[in-house]
Amino acid sequence: RARLVAVGCLAVLSLRLDDLQLQEALQTLFQRRREQILQRLGASRADKPYRLSDFASASPSMQRFIEIVRRVVSTDSALLILGETGVGKERLARAISAESPRHSGPFIAINCAALPEHLLESELFGHEEGAFTGAMRTRRGYFELAHRGTLFLDEVGELPTHLQAKLLRVLEDHQVLRVGAERPIE
Repeated sequence: RARLVAVGCLAVLSLRLDDLQLQEALQTLFQRRREQILQRLGASRADKPYRLSDFASASPSMQRFIEIVRRVVSTDSALLILGETGVGKERLARAISAESPRHSGPFIAINCAALPEHLLESELFGHEEGAFTGAMRTRRGYFELAHRGTLFLDEVGELPTHLQAKLLRVLEDHQVLRVGAERPIE
């Protein structure tokens, strides 16, 4: 297995997986590959960057909201953006990131509801080699990959309660503990 991963395989799946586990694993692999391709495309495009000035409204409440966002953009704070599907939460997060001190770092958007529950912790926080069956090497999670940038967690309310608690710990302490690790990472 380690040789296959070392030469570029995305994963090595066991024949002992039941249909549901296989389906979830393949969906995760397809989503990860799609995200990689989209990130590469986004990095290679010369598109106009996202800006807070893109959000114009005649609504006084929306204007007040954007003014609050403008005050927060220069801080190093975790933000919770609430809204219905399709209102532009990710677009707003990208604009905030683009105008923040973290603008030169990566912007990683993750749909928490799309990740299989048994992989969520490893995907978000990473894991150490041997932490569980199939963990053939150490892997950085999305928090580490987004270091000095922005991690946008869409559908964060869909995370299981125990992972929401671990997420809160990361936000408070600014440290990530990989699955199977003994020491946290700043």
